[in-house]
Amino acid sequence: MRTKPTTYQDQLVTTIGGGTGTYPVVAALRTLCNHLTCIVAVSDSGGSSARLRDEFGFPPVGDLRQSLTALANPTSQHLLQKLLLYRFNKGRELKGHNLGNLILTALQDMTGTTTQALETAAQLFQFHGRVIPITEDSVNLKVFYRDGTSIIGEHLLDEVDAPLKPIRKIALIPKPKTNPQALEILSQSDHLIIGPGDLFASLEAVLVAPKVSKIIQNSNAKITYIVNIMTRRSQTAGMSATDHVVEIEKVIKRSITNIVINNRSPKSEQLAPYQLVDEYPVVDDLGNDRRVIRAPLLTYTPTKQSASDVVPRSVLRHNSNQLQKVLRRILKNQ
Repeated sequence: MRTKPTTYQDQLVTTIGGGTGTYPVVAALRTLCNHLTCIVAVSDSGGSSARLRDEFGFPPVGDLRQSLTALANPTSQHLLQKLLLYRFNKGRELKGHNLGNLILTALQDMTGTTTQALETAAQLFQFHGRVIPITEDSVNLKVFYRDGTSIIGEHLLDEVDAPLKPIRKIALIPKPKTNPQALEILSQSDHLIIGPGDLFASLEAVLVAPKVSKIIQNSNAKITYIVNIMTRRSQTAGMSATDHVVEIEKVIKRSITNIVINNRSPKSEQLAPYQLVDEYPVVDDLGNDRRVIRAPLLTYTPTKQSASDVVPRSVLRHNSNQLQKVLRRILKNQ
């Protein structure tokens, strides 16, 4: 049993998610917490991560690499961050691969486990914090729709012909063994931060792993949920902020303590690329819910899509500096 932290910096803070959504949260928390852990989904089945998974048999590392990179000091380790995010545009075999993914795959092969590979990488790069995969098993995402149909493979949600119908639930197949280190961290955490990120493909891909929901139910940890800025066409079309909150609480079977949502409106030209694929800002219908914290969290980062990168990359994201102000206030008040 951990002793009660004496300062907000000494709280054991754990983020839950995966993908680009986790990056600004981890970057915001990096200097706020002395004990920061990121528990990350490993059901990615597209892009460089999937190619390496298929060739080496280890869980995909793309989302893990995003969280690991966010732990770097952006001033003194800027070049290292760029290296870990570097994507090859040339070479028949290397084209499309991410250098950080290759490094982590090499460490997986050397150490034998993804968890040990990440610990070695954090030590090697002198990063502050830990990144833990939710499972060491190779798993796929199975999506169950309300009409009774289903698909297998997270990458299918990114396809142009992805099913556009309400999702009932998701599961990891085959049923994995949840990483014992992840379960231990969840049981000891003082504060859990869920999101932002794809509701089903990133957040629930962690939360539905065996024993996770039960541990969160029995935990004394405070829970902060950071609502997505935009809907995802194949996952959350038409879902409001309340819908997102209800879905998360349904899975974890307990109430969220704090709900953080952006209140800065995107410009019309920033929304145009999203509207082309029927994606829109998540509507804030949370009203006077006392748990809600509204802040101008939006940042616009125009990115040129690499010709070798087949996975769509978002440009409207949460601003890590603004998130840091909100999260500091939340951690101080808990």
